[in-house]
Amino acid sequence: MASEAAADEASETYAEFIETVERLSNVSHAGMVLGWDQEVMMPEGGTPARSKQRSALSTLSHELLTSDEMAAMLDELETEDLSDEREAVVREIRRKHDRAARVPEDLVEEISQVSSEAMPVWQEAKAEDDFESFAPTLETLVELKREYAEHIDPDRDPYEVLFEEYEPYLGIETAEKVLQRLRDELVPLVEAVRESDADLATDTFDGEFDTDTQEELARDVLDTLGYDWDHGRLDTAPHPFSSGNQFDARVTTRFNPEEPLGALMATVHEFGHATYTLGLPREQYGTPLGQSRDMTVHESQSRLWENHVGRSGAFWERFLPTVKERFPDQLSDASVDDVYEAANEVYEDNLIRVEADELTYHMHIVVRFEIERDLIRGDLDVADVPERWNDKYEEYLGVRPDTDSEGCLQDIHWSHGDFGYFPTYSLGSVLAAQLYDAAEDEIPDLEAKIREGDFEPLHEWLTENIHRHGCRYTTPDLIREATGEEYTADYFLDYVKSKYGDLYELGDDE
Repeated sequence: MASEAAADEASETYAEFIETVERLSNVSHAGMVLGWDQEVMMPEGGTPARSKQRSALSTLSHELLTSDEMAAMLDELETEDLSDEREAVVREIRRKHDRAARVPEDLVEEISQVSSEAMPVWQEAKAEDDFESFAPTLETLVELKREYAEHIDPDRDPYEVLFEEYEPYLGIETAEKVLQRLRDELVPLVEAVRESDADLATDTFDGEFDTDTQEELARDVLDTLGYDWDHGRLDTAPHPFSSGNQFDARVTTRFNPEEPLGALMATVHEFGHATYTLGLPREQYGTPLGQSRDMTVHESQSRLWENHVGRSGAFWERFLPTVKERFPDQLSDASVDDVYEAANEVYEDNLIRVEADELTYHMHIVVRFEIERDLIRGDLDVADVPERWNDKYEEYLGVRPDTDSEGCLQDIHWSHGDFGYFPTYSLGSVLAAQLYDAAEDEIPDLEAKIREGDFEPLHEWLTENIHRHGCRYTTPDLIREATGEEYTADYFLDYVKSKYGDLYELGDDE
């Protein structure tokens, strides 16, 4: 009888624990909706109120997560014999609780308010090519995030602590190792590509492309890939992003009349994020089992759909007729080979990360990673960021920005205080190749299915192996479950060397 009573008590504690966790999750999702609205629909004058609203929600989340009641429930549950799923929920909340409990509430509130107020400052600075007007805000955010990291663990590298906000399980050593390997192996590949005499149809999308028609085409591609419009929507934003949960996963993109392919690929990219979110188990909404694994896994989904599907010849065999219907004057004579070559061009002088090709993209990430790491560690002053940025672009990419707008002001991340986020883009690209290889092994004739517009088998494989697990597994365990192997950059490097070797006729040496 005593054991039954103890079991009942543990069950009651877990039920109370889950109720608090779900409340915490709902507060977080409310904050996400406010953030989406600020970037997509809010009038410019709404910032003072919005910053206070988001700050209040951040403070409330912090209070719920760090309360004495939460600590007591975690302590009790960790002594119980829990199921694997319940153990995973406790593990995830414990990790967040322990980090958050070390950070004062007033600091959390200040970071939220400053980052909310920073966005319009960054937007204006970018529009006016005026880094100096953004520099004081950036300096404040750097100082606040250093203080945040110091509270969590004063004895560790502050950048490592911040990196774990976005990827808590792979480790900074893995990130540095992968980024170093990409730099070592991609730079010579890019140089070989640029020296190649291959004549690709890189002018296929030259001309003017009406942005309203581009939006119609973006909706076409979402229809083709299987986006669930009952649980999502498409809007425009200065910086494309996806936001939401398994009941409401929204995507945004942006349009340039001279860059229709950029908008299309950005839409496919954000679709990858949204389809992951929509694939999370609905019955677990509000708990870690119904939440996505961290940013490496999330980015793997967007990169898989953008690069391994959206830039493939098989996809363009299916989708090119739709593109021609929307833009008959510009693309009536374009072949699948023409569009495939244009979609996979390695640019000579690209300065903008979100417009970068699949190869040079990772050098854009390395630049940001090295600069933000030095900022947080105190090895670089904010005032010196533009020059350091330009020097690294010249060293790694062979180009030098003429303006800060196309240089260090191009990304929104630092205005959000998101230091440590950038490495997950490359980590996710690497994982995308590993996952796609595993999917190809298990889905018969996957390329043929893509050519026929049958994306459901790939959706199902990703849902079965990634989406439905939520945060049940740590990142390394999830990768092993999905692929049977440890996380590795081998598949990505083999993929790009083969693909671009063929495109640019490099032979076997590269």
